[in-house]
Amino acid sequence: MKPTMIQLTTAALAAFLVATAPASAQVRKPDGEDLSKRFAAADKDGNGQLTVEEAKAGMPRVAENFDKIDKDKKGYVTLDQIKSLMPKR
Repeated sequence: MKPTMIQLTTAALAAFLVATAPASAQVRKPDGEDLSKRFAAADKDGNGQLTVEEAKAGMPRVAENFDKIDKDKKGYVTLDQIKSLMPKR
């Protein structure tokens, strides 16, 4: 069966939309290196700890889950704490 013009046009349009979608629209899970870079950028005072304010500004998903990550209620989270709650690949 030969593809119709509509099928070819639809396939081409779909390929174009996927190829040109902004990175923010593509779903991806951060790898360890990406997570480390994002953590370092959010950690404005460079002390290796994110306060809830730093998390809100630079890592909103961490901020949303801050109380779950900060199990000891110290008022900050570390990169290791965040990594420990991420699903294993």
